Amino acid sequence: MNIKKSIMNCRLLTLALIAAIVIGSPAQLRAQTESQNVHPDGGIDAALLEKLRDSYKGDATDKALKNALSGTSISKLAVNSENAAMMDTHFSDRVRTKGITDQKSSGRCWLFTGLNVLRAKMIDKYDLPSFEFSQNYIFFYDQLEKCNLFLQGIIDTRGLSDDDRKVDWLFSNPLSDGGQFTGVSNLVTKYGLVPSDAMPETFCSSNTSAMSSLLKLKLREDGLRLRSAKGSMKQLLAMKEAMLTEIYRFLTLCLGEPPVSFKWTRCNSKAEIVSVKEYTPKSFYEEFVGEDLENNYIMVMNDPCREYGKVYEIDFDRHVYDGHNWLYVNLPVERIKEMAIASIKDNTAMYFSCDVAKFMDRSKGTLDLANFDYESLSGFTFGMDKSERVRTHASGSSHAMTLIAVDIDAESGKPVKWMVENSWGPASGYKGNLIMTDEWFNEYMFRLVVEKKYVPADILKMFDSDPVLLPAWDPMFSPEN
Repeated sequence: MNIKKSIMNCRLLTLALIAAIVIGSPAQLRAQTESQNVHPDGGIDAALLEKLRDSYKGDATDKALKNALSGTSISKLAVNSENAAMMDTHFSDRVRTKGITDQKSSGRCWLFTGLNVLRAKMIDKYDLPSFEFSQNYIFFYDQLEKCNLFLQGIIDTRGLSDDDRKVDWLFSNPLSDGGQFTGVSNLVTKYGLVPSDAMPETFCSSNTSAMSSLLKLKLREDGLRLRSAKGSMKQLLAMKEAMLTEIYRFLTLCLGEPPVSFKWTRCNSKAEIVSVKEYTPKSFYEEFVGEDLENNYIMVMNDPCREYGKVYEIDFDRHVYDGHNWLYVNLPVERIKEMAIASIKDNTAMYFSCDVAKFMDRSKGTLDLANFDYESLSGFTFGMDKSERVRTHASGSSHAMTLIAVDIDAESGKPVKWMVENSWGPASGYKGNLIMTDEWFNEYMFRLVVEKKYVPADILKMFDSDPVLLPAWDPMFSPEN
């Protein structure tokens, strides 16, 4: 045993000597970093700062760029003049739509997009001259339901500590005017629909920040009261009801009172009166939409960070407490395009979301990787792929729009470009729309909601498996605005 121990000690000593030679002693490492002007503790010392200063040459090119950047935005200077021509606006296949909506200064893109999908169908089916559902009507109930979702979530987590991740997430996100398609399907199914003139927009619906700030402040206060209450569940629910009563009054003051019935005159595209009838929101929805929104659609995602072919569910990510969590299947982008093309060819628009701000030329209304040359301007190289951008929080879905057109190359049969109907008003972009190249689609589209009849059987079968549950605070799943 002693001999073996001696041999082992010799081996360890030999390894230590080798390490000292190759790696160096702590003193040698310190001397080495100091000789390279690198602060041994990882900071920027005077020597390193001097080295950085010396590295800037300030030549004629740098001086010209410095002068330009002192008074002009980076995006304007980075515009790629070689891509200045307007993109071709011809599309081989396009959904029949009329009119452009405007969400104004609000985060309701998800709501406008979902309702725009439904209104395109209604206009086409009933030969309407134009039409718009009341976004304000659904938004009223969205805000009421989200307030209840938060307050009930606080009650449900009252046994957890204040620093529990879920409790902290609830108080960090008590309310939002953003959302996604599950909110549209749950809210419309529960509350029905009304035309825009039955509950028109108000200043607060079009400019949501002040109203939302007050509601979030009140919800956080009410949440603390519920967490500190010692009563029974019955007493806690009574407290919550009193809180919702105050919230309902405030929402009515800001958004108006939702109608329980209304009269609507339907005209055709020739301005001829077809019918005059009394409706409730539910009867209007059943007569003019009449489809099962909660079961007739699926959401697909292209997130290269997660395994394809799997179904995922986002915990507590819903608009209605007794509604459905956000559920989607993750797929390669080419599979998503197959369904999108089938839907467009059948004159059916889709809910589509993406990272809209990336390489967007607002003046032309185009989304094109060649719109801006940031590398030449900055001297940087930007080499991350889609997966790396998502993993490092550099990209994610930020805005929802209505996918209405695709241009397919006659020879290759492949899509060249796509068009979405936006909700930023008719003066924005290209006649209220945005046109994207197929390359941009690959890099910055994330979600699509499509009717099941356009979904291949093998993808539908994926929903038979148990979903992978993801936490509500996953950064990939912030509400679309």
